[in-house]
Amino acid sequence: MASGLLLSGAVAALVTAAIPAHNSSPVFDNPPPDKIVIDVATVNGSGCPAGTAAVAVSEDNTAFTVTYSDYLAQVGGSSNPTAFRKNCQLNLVVHVPSGFTYAIAKADYRGYASLQSGASAVQRASYYFQGSSQTVFKNHNFSGSYNDNWQATDSTDWAQLVWAPCGVQRNFNINTELRVNAGSSSPSKVSFMTMDSTDGDLSTVYHMAWQHCPAK
Repeated sequence: MASGLLLSGAVAALVTAAIPAHNSSPVFDNPPPDKIVIDVATVNGSGCPAGTAAVAVSEDNTAFTVTYSDYLAQVGGSSNPTAFRKNCQLNLVVHVPSGFTYAIAKADYRGYASLQSGASAVQRASYYFQGSSQTVFKNHNFSGSYNDNWQATDSTDWAQLVWAPCGVQRNFNINTELRVNAGSSSPSKVSFMTMDSTDGDLSTVYHMAWQHCPAK
């Protein structure tokens, strides 16, 4: 298991599957009764050097969290010219019990930002299966002046959820990115954005929706 990360709960997938219609809002109930194991195949990116990303899964299989300890983008002052953009890709091997399918219903991203007046930042995330051309991108923009914790939520209506294909094993990828632009701010002043918080209490939370696969 690469990078020493083991998830004992489920991750969501974004590949279309033939499943029964459901007209309600996203819910996170009816997960598989058995614990789901997911191996992290690879962790790559300037925002998550080896040993700086940790994953934990809820006991009820309805969510998992990713916490970063070195995910920081910054510009200005003596910042490295390449530090304005940081990214991280998690490649996950999902082991789901037979008869179940899953999807990402909501993702909560959190961190801390200090943006000078005139500066701006963007948080971006995308999700896709290995070998699939179907990718979902979500962007959240922030403007200075700003100096506080930040939070951004990606939420999907039940009718728009894209479900994992039943009976097929494919790696699932989560890409995240932070980008900070100096804009009209003073070049001598630093603006930065992190995908964690100064006290380490904030983390990214992915909420899963579950359904039974249709009977063959």
